[in-house]
Amino acid sequence: MKTIDELLAEGVKGKRVFVRADLNVPLAEGTITDDGRIRAVQPTIAKLAEAGARVVVASHLGRPKGAPDPAFSLAPAAARLGELLGTDVAFATDTVGSSAKETVAALTDGRVAVIENLRFNAGETSKDDAERGAFADQLAELADVYVGDGFGAVHRKHASVFDLPARLPHAVGQLIATEVGVLKKLTDEVKRPYVVVLGGAKVSDKLAVIDELLGKADRLLIGGGMAYTFLYAKGYEVGISLLQKDQVDKVKEYMRRAEETGVELVLPVDVLASTDFPDLKTKAPAVFETVDADKIPADKEGLDIGPKTRELYASKIADAATVFWNGPVGVFEHPDYAGGTRAIAQALLDSSAFTVVGGGDSAAAVRTLGFDENAFGHISTGGGASLEYLEGKTLPGLAALEG
Repeated sequence: MKTIDELLAEGVKGKRVFVRADLNVPLAEGTITDDGRIRAVQPTIAKLAEAGARVVVASHLGRPKGAPDPAFSLAPAAARLGELLGTDVAFATDTVGSSAKETVAALTDGRVAVIENLRFNAGETSKDDAERGAFADQLAELADVYVGDGFGAVHRKHASVFDLPARLPHAVGQLIATEVGVLKKLTDEVKRPYVVVLGGAKVSDKLAVIDELLGKADRLLIGGGMAYTFLYAKGYEVGISLLQKDQVDKVKEYMRRAEETGVELVLPVDVLASTDFPDLKTKAPAVFETVDADKIPADKEGLDIGPKTRELYASKIADAATVFWNGPVGVFEHPDYAGGTRAIAQALLDSSAFTVVGGGDSAAAVRTLGFDENAFGHISTGGGASLEYLEGKTLPGLAALEG
């Protein structure tokens, strides 16, 4: 892969450089609640602008259905990018239409523009190669050079990620280069003990990575909603907790394999259980009880790991040399159920390990709970992309940049 530094050495002054970023930030009534992904790509954009490039930034946001939807506009992200860059950032109100063409044509050396949400065009995510390619052809008309730096999207075979690099001279941005370097430390250059903490809602989302990690990790700590399928597979009553019964046989197989291969698979020993899911909007105080993991009442659901589990997991992280964490271990958005996720984050900080927070909700949790993100070894911008890399899959966006 050609690096951005190699691209800059060749000279980009006056060239239109298309940066495929990941500005897929969470919004609440049009206000950005976590700008981590914008801050992550800002250095690449700043480097190009300082070198005199005419920078065209593109991204997706959310899951609009192939047509414009004001709720998923990139306008707030463009405004925030301008604040971070300390300069005005132009904004095109479409992707490849008249506004995009006029906005890009008006750019002068060192200036930056953001075009509207790529997923407002059905060609971006189309399964049809011809339709996707036609959209990539239109995007290519806006640029002379392509820089891939949207790590959170490299596992998608989308027009701007996979097809567009084949149509333009291309290079890898600073963020993707960093992300791939970190992931190699979790796959090819692992220092042990290697501890993986997996949380999140559904065990089905993590099956492939668990399958891969059973041959690589020393310990797997399981939390979040997915833990209750493991507990059920052990024969425990889990009440009305999140449960994927169709995955129980697979989970039993993984527990058997972990025992056979000497991988320590650690499950919660106690949980915070309640009859009611918390109100995440008002954050009204929750009513819950702490119960042993094998004694969850039939009318209650587990919503966070309990204090004994927090201590147990911290002890399993304490002597690690490498820790990868993906997925909160409770409903961290509510203060009464944030304790488990907070304990995991603190355990990572207290250890001397190389620590990687695997994007998505875990990255958001770290920032929401007030931790200094610079204190961790690395906070990924792409949860899904990180997991698929660890699963050993070929990521379309990375393959395209290597071509």
